[in-house]
Amino acid sequence: MYEKIEYHGWPHCIRLFNDEIELVVTTDIGPRIVQFGFIGKRNLFYLVPQQAGKMGGEAWRIYGGHRLWHAPEAMPRTYHPDNQRIEFAVSDNCVRLRQGRESTTGIVKEIEITLDQDKNEVTVLHRLVNENLWDIELSVWALSMLAPGGRAIIPHEPYGAESDFLLPARSLALWQFTKMNDPRWIWGEKYIQVKQDPLHTSDQKIGVTNKQRWAAYHLNGDLLIKTFDYDPDSSYPDFGCNNEIFVNGEFLEIETLGPLTKLAPGEAAEHRERWLLATATSDEREESIDSAILPLVSAFLNTGNDGIRTM
Repeated sequence: MYEKIEYHGWPHCIRLFNDEIELVVTTDIGPRIVQFGFIGKRNLFYLVPQQAGKMGGEAWRIYGGHRLWHAPEAMPRTYHPDNQRIEFAVSDNCVRLRQGRESTTGIVKEIEITLDQDKNEVTVLHRLVNENLWDIELSVWALSMLAPGGRAIIPHEPYGAESDFLLPARSLALWQFTKMNDPRWIWGEKYIQVKQDPLHTSDQKIGVTNKQRWAAYHLNGDLLIKTFDYDPDSSYPDFGCNNEIFVNGEFLEIETLGPLTKLAPGEAAEHRERWLLATATSDEREESIDSAILPLVSAFLNTGNDGIRTM
């Protein structure tokens, strides 16, 4: 089901909802998802307070919520403003958002959001279209800015003895500003956890090759699980990363990336995420994650067929 609403100063928004969860997209800027959560409860997404409701102009604004970029990151190419009205089409449980052609890159961004009417699940299909007269290479990059106070969970590859596994399992990418001794990181045996703590304001970021195809964010009992694709035969940006985490003093960001793809004029690349919103009582101990969160992840992974393709 859907309705048209005003939201935080943006007059032209669409609310998708079922019996338990809701999300809001704005068509005044974007494409952006600006709210996601249980009906009447907290917004799991972070919105920059001083930018809510703003529109127009040439300055890039981060806004918050869930957005679509193209990787590898570069200034100014990646930071094309999304401050203008966008095209949209909506049905009972699906909305498609389309940004006009970026004047600086020749790329068109589209997001299709489908809310399951019977389950707390959302499918978010991201699409980048090459409207240049020449080939380009890029990666579809999906980013969710999440509300403060929670922690992200990324699985390690399953443990294996040295005598059986002679080659490395995956990449771990670090940025110039990454400090591995920052107290927000929890480097566990089975999981990497990242805590958002307003008392620690520095920027931190890592990237990983996530072959397990999931990441989660736990905030005061609310649990967001994201699933996404990994193609072992493809190349990924940032030393082979399809999953990245950024955190500062205001929010935490879970980012997923598709493979680096060469697009001829008129071609498009797609990258799909599936979201599950659940409740779970879990602390930072890995046995707590194993008992309270991992069964939800396993069941959710088994219900979908995540993928990427070029049209």
